[in-house]
Amino acid sequence: MAESIQPQNTAGDFTGGYTGGYTVPVWLTAAARAALLTLRSEPWERLQPLWLDPAAAPGAPGSEPRRVPVEAAAPLADGWVLAIARCDPGPGVLDLTRDLALWVLLRWQEGPGDWLTLRAGAGVGVLQASGEPCLSTYARQLLEANLRPLVPPGRRLELQVVIPEGRRLAERTSNAAFGVVEGLALIGTQAEVQRSAAPDQLEAALAALRQRAAAPQFAGDLVLVIGENGLDLAPRLGLPLELVVKAGNWLGPLLVAAAEAGVQRLLLLGYQGKLIKLAGGIFHTHHHLADGRAEVLTALAALAGLGGEALQALHDAPTVEAALAEVAQRDRPRADQLRQRIAAAVEQRSQRYLARYGQESMAVGAVLFDRSRQICGQGPVGLDLLTALRGVA
Repeated sequence: MAESIQPQNTAGDFTGGYTGGYTVPVWLTAAARAALLTLRSEPWERLQPLWLDPAAAPGAPGSEPRRVPVEAAAPLADGWVLAIARCDPGPGVLDLTRDLALWVLLRWQEGPGDWLTLRAGAGVGVLQASGEPCLSTYARQLLEANLRPLVPPGRRLELQVVIPEGRRLAERTSNAAFGVVEGLALIGTQAEVQRSAAPDQLEAALAALRQRAAAPQFAGDLVLVIGENGLDLAPRLGLPLELVVKAGNWLGPLLVAAAEAGVQRLLLLGYQGKLIKLAGGIFHTHHHLADGRAEVLTALAALAGLGGEALQALHDAPTVEAALAEVAQRDRPRADQLRQRIAAAVEQRSQRYLARYGQESMAVGAVLFDRSRQICGQGPVGLDLLTALRGVA
Protein backbone atom coordinates (compact mmCIF):
# COMPACT_ATOMS: atom_id res chain seq x y z
CA MET A 1 0.00 0.00 0.00
CA ALA A 2 1.26 3.47 -0.87
CA GLU A 3 1.71 6.14 1.77
CA SER A 4 -1.57 7.72 2.86
CA ILE A 5 -2.20 11.36 2.03
CA GLN A 6 -2.97 13.00 5.35
CA PRO A 7 -6.10 15.12 5.80
CA GLN A 8 -5.92 18.86 6.24
CA ASN A 9 -7.37 20.66 9.23
CA THR A 10 -10.63 22.16 7.99
CA ALA A 11 -11.56 24.25 11.03
CA GLY A 12 -12.83 27.61 9.81
CA ASP A 13 -12.43 26.79 6.11
CA PHE A 14 -16.14 27.12 5.32
CA THR A 15 -19.12 28.80 6.88
CA GLY A 16 -21.78 26.62 8.40
CA GLY A 17 -20.86 23.65 10.56
CA TYR A 18 -21.76 20.03 10.03
CA THR A 19 -25.19 19.18 11.42
CA GLY A 20 -25.90 15.70 10.01
CA GLY A 21 -29.22 14.59 8.65
CA TYR A 22 -28.07 13.72 5.12
CA THR A 23 -29.21 11.03 2.70
CA VAL A 24 -26.95 8.30 1.30
CA PRO A 25 -26.05 10.21 -1.94
CA VAL A 26 -24.44 12.95 0.15
CA TRP A 27 -22.21 10.49 2.04
CA LEU A 28 -21.33 8.77 -1.23
CA THR A 29 -20.29 12.06 -2.79
CA ALA A 30 -18.26 13.14 0.25
CA ALA A 31 -16.26 9.90 0.22
CA ALA A 32 -15.83 10.06 -3.55
CA ARG A 33 -14.50 13.61 -3.38
CA ALA A 34 -11.96 12.70 -0.70
CA ALA A 35 -10.93 9.70 -2.80
CA LEU A 36 -10.51 11.88 -5.89
CA LEU A 37 -8.29 14.36 -4.05
CA THR A 38 -6.15 11.46 -2.86
CA LEU A 39 -6.02 10.12 -6.41
CA ARG A 40 -4.72 13.54 -7.46
CA SER A 41 -2.04 13.28 -4.72
CA GLU A 42 -3.57 16.23 -2.90
CA PRO A 43 -4.42 16.51 0.81
CA TRP A 44 -8.03 15.70 1.62
CA GLU A 45 -10.14 17.34 4.28
CA ARG A 46 -12.02 15.62 7.09
CA LEU A 47 -14.98 17.86 6.34
CA GLN A 48 -15.56 17.75 2.61
CA PRO A 49 -17.13 20.90 1.10
CA LEU A 50 -20.07 19.80 -1.05
CA TRP A 51 -22.56 21.68 -3.18
CA LEU A 52 -25.78 19.93 -2.24
CA ASP A 53 -28.02 21.66 -4.78
CA PRO A 54 -26.82 20.51 -8.20
CA ALA A 55 -29.06 23.10 -9.88
CA ALA A 56 -27.28 25.99 -8.16
CA ALA A 57 -24.00 27.11 -9.68
CA PRO A 58 -21.08 27.01 -7.23
CA GLY A 59 -20.32 30.51 -6.05
CA ALA A 60 -23.76 31.86 -6.94
CA PRO A 61 -25.12 34.55 -4.58
CA GLY A 62 -26.51 33.00 -1.43
CA SER A 63 -25.00 29.57 -2.12
CA GLU A 64 -22.22 27.96 -0.17
CA PRO A 65 -20.84 24.46 0.29
CA ARG A 66 -21.90 22.30 3.20
CA ARG A 67 -19.28 20.39 5.16
CA VAL A 68 -19.74 16.62 5.33
CA PRO A 69 -17.32 14.42 7.32
CA VAL A 70 -15.25 11.60 5.84
CA GLU A 71 -13.52 9.04 8.03
CA ALA A 72 -10.55 7.97 5.90
CA ALA A 73 -8.94 8.09 2.47
CA ALA A 74 -5.82 6.23 1.36
CA PRO A 75 -4.16 4.84 -1.79
CA LEU A 76 -4.26 1.09 -2.44
CA ALA A 77 -2.51 -1.15 -4.96
CA ASP A 78 -3.20 -1.11 -8.71
CA GLY A 79 -4.06 2.56 -8.79
CA TRP A 80 -7.09 2.32 -6.50
CA VAL A 81 -7.92 4.75 -3.72
CA LEU A 82 -10.25 3.87 -0.84
CA ALA A 83 -12.31 6.42 1.07
CA ILE A 84 -14.84 5.77 3.83
CA ALA A 85 -17.77 7.84 5.07
CA ARG A 86 -20.21 6.90 7.82
CA CYS A 87 -23.86 7.79 7.32
CA ASP A 88 -25.67 9.98 9.82
CA PRO A 89 -29.39 10.60 9.17
CA GLY A 90 -29.51 13.19 11.96
CA PRO A 91 -30.76 13.30 15.56
CA GLY A 92 -34.13 11.80 16.36
CA VAL A 93 -34.45 9.93 13.06
CA LEU A 94 -35.12 6.18 13.12
CA ASP A 95 -33.20 4.99 10.07
CA LEU A 96 -31.21 1.84 9.35
CA THR A 97 -28.45 3.87 7.66
CA ARG A 98 -27.35 5.34 11.01
CA ASP A 99 -23.61 4.72 11.49
CA LEU A 100 -23.54 2.74 8.23
CA ALA A 101 -20.04 2.54 6.70
CA LEU A 102 -19.93 3.39 2.99
CA TRP A 103 -16.73 2.60 1.08
CA VAL A 104 -15.73 4.21 -2.21
CA LEU A 105 -13.01 2.74 -4.44
CA LEU A 106 -11.78 5.10 -7.15
CA ARG A 107 -9.18 4.97 -9.92
CA TRP A 108 -8.40 6.48 -13.29
CA GLN A 109 -9.90 4.62 -16.23
CA GLU A 110 -8.35 4.29 -19.68
CA GLY A 111 -9.99 4.55 -23.07
CA PRO A 112 -12.98 6.48 -24.41
CA GLY A 113 -16.29 6.77 -22.63
CA ASP A 114 -18.19 8.80 -20.06
CA TRP A 115 -16.22 10.75 -17.48
CA LEU A 116 -17.50 8.42 -14.71
CA THR A 117 -18.25 4.70 -14.64
CA LEU A 118 -20.04 3.62 -11.48
CA ARG A 119 -20.10 -0.01 -10.39
CA ALA A 120 -21.98 -1.72 -7.57
CA GLY A 121 -19.71 -3.57 -5.17
CA ALA A 122 -20.73 -5.88 -2.34
CA GLY A 123 -23.79 -4.74 -0.43
CA VAL A 124 -24.99 -2.23 -3.02
CA GLY A 125 -28.43 -2.76 -4.50
CA VAL A 126 -28.78 -3.41 -8.22
CA LEU A 127 -31.84 -3.36 -10.45
CA GLN A 128 -32.91 -6.95 -10.88
CA ALA A 129 -34.00 -6.36 -14.47
CA SER A 130 -30.69 -4.90 -15.68
CA GLY A 131 -28.01 -5.53 -13.05
CA GLU A 132 -27.22 -1.79 -12.98
CA PRO A 133 -26.57 -0.04 -9.66
CA CYS A 134 -29.75 1.42 -8.16
CA LEU A 135 -28.72 5.07 -8.10
CA SER A 136 -31.11 8.01 -7.94
CA THR A 137 -30.96 10.92 -10.36
CA TYR A 138 -30.06 13.21 -7.47
CA ALA A 139 -27.07 11.01 -6.59
CA ARG A 140 -25.77 11.21 -10.17
CA GLN A 141 -26.25 14.98 -10.23
CA LEU A 142 -24.45 15.35 -6.91
CA LEU A 143 -21.44 13.38 -8.18
CA GLU A 144 -21.41 15.44 -11.36
CA ALA A 145 -21.51 18.78 -9.53
CA ASN A 146 -18.82 17.94 -6.97
CA LEU A 147 -16.43 15.58 -8.75
CA ARG A 148 -16.37 16.51 -12.39
CA PRO A 149 -14.73 19.95 -11.86
CA LEU A 150 -11.80 18.08 -10.27
CA VAL A 151 -11.34 15.66 -13.20
CA PRO A 152 -8.74 16.91 -15.71
CA PRO A 153 -9.87 17.16 -19.34
CA GLY A 154 -9.56 13.83 -21.12
CA ARG A 155 -9.44 11.80 -17.91
CA ARG A 156 -12.08 9.27 -16.78
CA LEU A 157 -12.93 7.74 -13.43
CA GLU A 158 -14.05 4.30 -12.33
CA LEU A 159 -15.96 4.36 -9.06
CA GLN A 160 -17.00 1.27 -7.13
CA VAL A 161 -19.21 1.52 -4.05
CA VAL A 162 -19.17 -1.08 -1.27
CA ILE A 163 -21.53 -1.22 1.71
CA PRO A 164 -20.18 -3.99 3.97
CA GLU A 165 -23.48 -4.33 5.88
CA GLY A 166 -25.67 -3.60 2.87
CA ARG A 167 -26.86 -7.08 2.00
CA ARG A 168 -27.86 -7.86 5.59
CA LEU A 169 -29.64 -4.55 6.14
CA ALA A 170 -31.47 -4.81 2.81
CA GLU A 171 -33.39 -7.74 4.25
CA ARG A 172 -35.08 -5.26 6.58
CA THR A 173 -36.31 -3.06 3.72
CA SER A 174 -38.84 -3.46 0.92
CA ASN A 175 -36.16 -2.95 -1.76
CA ALA A 176 -36.62 -6.44 -3.19
CA ALA A 177 -40.32 -5.80 -3.50
CA PHE A 178 -39.52 -3.14 -6.08
CA GLY A 179 -36.88 -5.00 -8.03
CA VAL A 180 -33.75 -3.94 -6.12
CA VAL A 181 -31.60 -6.89 -5.03
CA GLU A 182 -28.19 -7.69 -3.52
CA GLY A 183 -28.07 -4.75 -1.10
CA LEU A 184 -29.07 -1.19 -0.25
CA ALA A 185 -30.02 1.27 -2.99
CA LEU A 186 -28.07 4.51 -3.41
CA ILE A 187 -31.18 6.62 -3.48
CA GLY A 188 -32.45 9.93 -2.18
CA THR A 189 -34.11 12.79 -3.99
CA GLN A 190 -32.65 15.53 -1.82
CA ALA A 191 -29.79 16.18 0.57
CA GLU A 192 -31.71 16.14 3.84
CA VAL A 193 -33.29 12.99 5.25
CA GLN A 194 -37.08 13.00 5.14
CA ARG A 195 -38.09 12.30 8.71
CA SER A 196 -40.90 9.86 7.93
CA ALA A 197 -41.12 8.59 11.50
CA ALA A 198 -40.65 11.97 13.15
CA PRO A 199 -43.34 14.39 14.35
CA ASP A 200 -42.43 17.08 11.79
CA GLN A 201 -43.33 14.64 9.00
CA LEU A 202 -46.73 14.16 10.59
CA GLU A 203 -47.22 17.91 10.78
CA ALA A 204 -46.41 18.27 7.08
CA ALA A 205 -48.91 15.53 6.17
CA LEU A 206 -51.57 17.08 8.42
CA ALA A 207 -51.03 20.46 6.79
CA ALA A 208 -51.41 18.95 3.32
CA LEU A 209 -54.56 17.11 4.38
CA ARG A 210 -56.16 20.23 5.82
CA GLN A 211 -55.25 22.19 2.71
CA ARG A 212 -57.04 19.62 0.54
CA ALA A 213 -60.10 19.65 2.80
CA ALA A 214 -60.25 23.46 2.78
CA ALA A 215 -60.12 23.77 -1.02
CA PRO A 216 -63.27 25.25 -2.60
CA GLN A 217 -63.73 22.19 -4.83
CA PHE A 218 -63.43 19.71 -1.95
CA ALA A 219 -66.32 17.23 -2.11
CA GLY A 220 -65.45 14.97 0.81
CA ASP A 221 -63.10 12.55 -0.97
CA LEU A 222 -59.42 11.91 -0.17
CA VAL A 223 -56.69 9.45 -1.17
CA LEU A 224 -53.93 8.63 1.32
CA VAL A 225 -50.88 7.08 -0.31
CA ILE A 226 -48.19 5.33 1.69
CA GLY A 227 -44.76 6.34 0.43
CA GLU A 228 -43.26 7.49 -2.85
CA ASN A 229 -44.39 4.42 -4.79
CA GLY A 230 -48.02 5.12 -3.98
CA LEU A 231 -47.55 8.79 -4.84
CA ASP A 232 -46.20 7.80 -8.23
CA LEU A 233 -48.86 5.17 -8.87
CA ALA A 234 -51.97 7.20 -7.93
CA PRO A 235 -52.11 9.41 -11.06
CA ARG A 236 -51.32 6.40 -13.25
CA LEU A 237 -54.46 4.78 -11.88
CA GLY A 238 -56.45 7.86 -12.84
CA LEU A 239 -56.76 9.26 -9.32
CA PRO A 240 -56.79 13.08 -9.38
CA LEU A 241 -53.71 14.58 -7.74
CA GLU A 242 -55.81 17.18 -5.93
CA LEU A 243 -57.25 14.32 -3.87
CA VAL A 244 -53.88 12.75 -2.98
CA VAL A 245 -51.95 13.21 0.27
CA LYS A 246 -48.75 11.33 1.10
CA ALA A 247 -49.21 9.80 4.53
CA GLY A 248 -45.80 8.39 5.37
CA ASN A 249 -45.95 6.21 8.48
CA TRP A 250 -48.42 8.22 10.59
CA LEU A 251 -51.61 6.57 9.33
CA GLY A 252 -53.62 6.50 12.56
CA PRO A 253 -53.51 10.23 13.35
CA LEU A 254 -54.13 11.06 9.70
CA LEU A 255 -57.23 8.86 9.54
CA VAL A 256 -58.70 10.66 12.55
CA ALA A 257 -57.66 14.08 11.21
CA ALA A 258 -59.28 13.30 7.85
CA ALA A 259 -62.58 12.43 9.50
CA GLU A 260 -62.44 15.56 11.66
CA ALA A 261 -61.75 17.66 8.54
CA GLY A 262 -64.94 16.45 6.88
CA VAL A 263 -63.65 13.67 4.66
CA GLN A 264 -66.51 11.30 3.90
CA ARG A 265 -64.75 8.74 1.68
CA LEU A 266 -61.05 7.92 2.12
CA LEU A 267 -59.05 5.55 -0.06
CA LEU A 268 -55.84 3.98 1.31
CA LEU A 269 -53.42 3.10 -1.50
CA GLY A 270 -50.26 1.27 -0.47
CA TYR A 271 -47.77 -1.52 -1.04
CA GLN A 272 -49.12 -4.82 0.28
CA GLY A 273 -46.09 -5.39 2.51
CA LYS A 274 -46.68 -2.07 4.27
CA LEU A 275 -50.46 -1.74 4.36
CA ILE A 276 -50.86 -5.23 5.86
CA LYS A 277 -49.77 -3.80 9.20
CA LEU A 278 -53.10 -2.00 9.47
CA ALA A 279 -54.84 -5.37 9.19
CA GLY A 280 -53.14 -6.22 12.50
CA GLY A 281 -54.12 -2.96 14.17
CA ILE A 282 -50.69 -1.32 13.71
CA PHE A 283 -51.35 2.29 12.69
CA HIS A 284 -47.80 3.66 12.82
CA THR A 285 -46.03 1.63 10.17
CA HIS A 286 -42.33 2.47 10.57
CA HIS A 287 -40.44 -0.81 10.95
CA HIS A 288 -38.43 0.50 13.93
CA LEU A 289 -41.60 0.93 15.96
CA ALA A 290 -43.67 -2.10 15.00
CA ASP A 291 -43.69 -4.96 12.54
CA GLY A 292 -45.83 -8.07 13.00
CA ARG A 293 -46.38 -8.59 9.28
CA ALA A 294 -45.58 -12.30 9.34
CA GLU A 295 -47.93 -12.85 12.26
CA VAL A 296 -50.77 -10.89 10.63
CA LEU A 297 -50.34 -12.68 7.32
CA THR A 298 -50.23 -16.09 9.00
CA ALA A 299 -53.37 -15.39 11.01
CA LEU A 300 -55.31 -14.24 7.94
CA ALA A 301 -54.07 -17.22 5.94
CA ALA A 302 -55.20 -19.60 8.67
CA LEU A 303 -58.64 -17.95 8.65
CA ALA A 304 -58.68 -18.50 4.88
CA GLY A 305 -58.10 -22.24 5.37
CA LEU A 306 -54.33 -22.56 4.91
CA GLY A 307 -52.61 -24.91 7.34
CA GLY A 308 -49.77 -27.29 8.07
CA GLU A 309 -46.43 -26.88 6.33
CA ALA A 310 -47.85 -24.31 3.90
CA LEU A 311 -48.81 -22.06 6.81
CA GLN A 312 -45.37 -22.46 8.41
CA ALA A 313 -43.67 -21.63 5.11
CA LEU A 314 -45.81 -18.52 4.84
CA HIS A 315 -44.75 -17.39 8.32
CA ASP A 316 -41.05 -18.06 7.62
CA ALA A 317 -40.91 -16.24 4.27
CA PRO A 318 -38.51 -13.24 4.26
CA THR A 319 -41.16 -10.77 3.00
CA VAL A 320 -44.91 -10.54 2.52
CA GLU A 321 -44.27 -10.34 -1.23
CA ALA A 322 -42.29 -13.59 -1.21
CA ALA A 323 -44.84 -15.33 0.98
CA LEU A 324 -47.77 -14.46 -1.27
CA ALA A 325 -45.78 -15.34 -4.38
CA GLU A 326 -45.13 -18.79 -2.91
CA VAL A 327 -48.84 -19.28 -2.25
CA ALA A 328 -49.63 -18.13 -5.80
CA GLN A 329 -47.25 -20.71 -7.27
CA ARG A 330 -49.17 -23.47 -5.54
CA ASP A 331 -52.69 -22.07 -5.73
CA ARG A 332 -53.28 -18.71 -7.44
CA PRO A 333 -56.98 -18.44 -6.54
CA ARG A 334 -56.09 -18.93 -2.88
CA ALA A 335 -53.40 -16.23 -3.11
CA ASP A 336 -55.87 -13.83 -4.71
CA GLN A 337 -58.40 -14.66 -2.00
CA LEU A 338 -55.79 -13.99 0.69
CA ARG A 339 -54.92 -10.58 -0.77
CA GLN A 340 -58.59 -9.63 -0.83
CA ARG A 341 -58.87 -10.75 2.79
CA ILE A 342 -55.90 -8.56 3.73
CA ALA A 343 -57.47 -5.52 2.06
CA ALA A 344 -60.82 -6.19 3.73
CA ALA A 345 -59.11 -6.56 7.12
CA VAL A 346 -57.35 -3.20 6.58
CA GLU A 347 -60.75 -1.59 6.01
CA GLN A 348 -62.32 -3.25 9.04
CA ARG A 349 -59.49 -2.39 11.43
CA SER A 350 -59.40 1.18 10.14
CA GLN A 351 -63.11 1.59 10.88
CA ARG A 352 -62.60 0.17 14.36
CA TYR A 353 -59.68 2.56 14.91
CA LEU A 354 -61.86 5.51 13.91
CA ALA A 355 -64.68 4.32 16.16
CA ARG A 356 -62.36 4.63 19.16
CA TYR A 357 -62.21 8.36 18.45
CA GLY A 358 -65.91 8.77 17.68
CA GLN A 359 -65.40 9.11 13.92
CA GLU A 360 -67.43 6.20 12.54
CA SER A 361 -69.04 8.17 9.68
CA MET A 362 -66.03 8.21 7.31
CA ALA A 363 -65.87 5.26 4.85
CA VAL A 364 -62.36 3.77 4.44
CA GLY A 365 -61.35 1.66 1.45
CA ALA A 366 -58.07 -0.16 0.86
CA VAL A 367 -56.26 -0.96 -2.39
CA LEU A 368 -52.99 -2.93 -2.36
CA PHE A 369 -50.30 -3.05 -5.03
CA ASP A 370 -47.34 -5.39 -5.51
CA ARG A 371 -43.66 -5.00 -6.40
CA SER A 372 -44.50 -4.34 -10.06
CA ARG A 373 -46.89 -1.56 -8.98
CA GLN A 374 -49.88 -3.56 -10.11
CA ILE A 375 -53.08 -3.63 -8.07
CA CYS A 376 -53.21 -7.02 -6.36
CA GLY A 377 -55.89 -6.66 -3.71
CA GLN A 378 -58.95 -4.52 -2.99
CA GLY A 379 -61.35 -4.48 -0.11
CA PRO A 380 -65.05 -4.18 -0.91
CA VAL A 381 -65.07 -0.47 -0.05
CA GLY A 382 -61.74 0.05 -1.83
CA LEU A 383 -63.08 -1.43 -5.06
CA ASP A 384 -66.05 0.93 -5.04
CA LEU A 385 -63.94 3.97 -4.12
CA LEU A 386 -61.26 3.32 -6.73
CA THR A 387 -63.93 3.08 -9.42
CA ALA A 388 -65.73 6.20 -8.21
CA LEU A 389 -62.67 8.40 -7.68
CA ARG A 390 -61.20 7.54 -11.06
CA GLY A 391 -64.20 9.32 -12.54
CA VAL A 392 -63.73 12.52 -10.51
CA ALA A 393 -62.86 15.41 -12.82
